[in-house]
Amino acid sequence: MNYVGRWVFHSIGMISDEDEMVYLGAEEYLKAPMPYVDESDAEAVADEMKERKQMIGGQIAVCEDGKLYMLMPLPEGVSQKEVDQAVKAGIIKVYDGMMTDDPKAWEERDGALWLEVGEGMSEDGWVKLSDEDGFLNFMNTRYTKAE
Repeated sequence: MNYVGRWVFHSIGMISDEDEMVYLGAEEYLKAPMPYVDESDAEAVADEMKERKQMIGGQIAVCEDGKLYMLMPLPEGVSQKEVDQAVKAGIIKVYDGMMTDDPKAWEERDGALWLEVGEGMSEDGWVKLSDEDGFLNFMNTRYTKAE
């Protein structure tokens, strides 16, 4: 498989009432219960919905140069001037119109995509990002290759 390109949100894994991992698409995720949020607190619910929308908007850019960028949408209502100021001040980094951290290294091993996560995260500092279903799976969030 050619991993180079843009990968977009497909689904997120959550634990079901039967203690099994189930993957929810964007709409299901937005409508799912919020077990760690006091749903009678309108501000807390709004914050959780904001976080969920950010997650749904997440993408991964796998570049030919061996770099991988985890991308998040810029916050709603923020002007380009504010973005430019935040970048200049070193508060955020932007790659291809989205917020990011420093890129990570990636490599292909036996047909699978591996991501360098650093020492302490795994035996050799790398984790397998691709799965047997053709998704990139990062922290129980699955991404599918954009067309």
